[in-house]
Amino acid sequence: MVNGPSDGWRRFRKNRGARAGLVTLAVLAGLGLAALPFSLRWYNVQELGDAVRHAPSFTPVVSIDRYLAELDRADAGEMTHRLAGWAHRTSSLLGHDDLGRSLMFRLWPGLLVSLLIGGASALVAVVIGGLWGGVAGLSGGRVDALMMRIVDVLFALPYILMVILLKIALDRPMTAIFHGAPLGDVVLLVLAIGGVSWLTMARVVRGQVLSLKSQPFIEAARAAGAGQTRILLRHIAPHLAGTITVYATLVVPQAILQESFLSYLGIGIRQPLPSLGRLAADGVQAVNTFVSFWWLLVVPCTALVVTLLALNFIGDGLREAFDPKASAGQGV
Repeated sequence: MVNGPSDGWRRFRKNRGARAGLVTLAVLAGLGLAALPFSLRWYNVQELGDAVRHAPSFTPVVSIDRYLAELDRADAGEMTHRLAGWAHRTSSLLGHDDLGRSLMFRLWPGLLVSLLIGGASALVAVVIGGLWGGVAGLSGGRVDALMMRIVDVLFALPYILMVILLKIALDRPMTAIFHGAPLGDVVLLVLAIGGVSWLTMARVVRGQVLSLKSQPFIEAARAAGAGQTRILLRHIAPHLAGTITVYATLVVPQAILQESFLSYLGIGIRQPLPSLGRLAADGVQAVNTFVSFWWLLVVPCTALVVTLLALNFIGDGLREAFDPKASAGQGV
């Protein structure tokens, strides 16, 4: 008997690389969430004096009065001032950028923004690709041929060019909807990256549906009067959960890299909102042959590499755990 999904999750938990990646990602995301009370208030606090491109230091460079000045009068209570004190003591641990902003306070929201873009882009790709591939595989015939030819045409176009063109096309509507707010950039990137990342998903799902729709339980569902939509959502979709999960995990690092590249080109996340790509792009500009402000490049790039490695380990672990050949070889 072939092993089921529970066997796949058991193999995933036994994979040391996958466990390490999961723990690393959980720690990074947890630290980012824990730092939100600090970072949301002070990620854009500027000090154009001694803090400009100040190297990492255990001694705070910006005075605590500068942080207290950012607090609203309505919530300037004892706990809020204590929070400002904690933030002030850690503000210079990772150095400051060219505007005197604390890299510590910009790194954690930047990490969360990148993870949000990656996860949301993967969700968009899964929804579009899953529905497209499922409908094509279940319909068959001319509908299947037409839908997959469209996928082939889109595959022939350069990936990054499609992302850039889609982002440019959606830029004006998103600006009008969000009135130029930073959230508009995040939504725009999610739609642009996710809108072109579903092609492989469509092919994978179509292949799985073609192999499943001839199974006896699908024939039984048809004989019971189930329609195409019910068959796809109620009978086929549960059997695709492992495949979809694996692909979604592999799309997340790809989406984060695309966001980083677009930010490097200047058409990704815009200031003052941080992301790992935005911070790395700013760091590249701060490194030159005369003076090297190394921390502005090393810190965000290290965070980016660690995040991508953790996601790749998780994706590899899921792929090995739910690989049909591995399951067939282990379950008799």
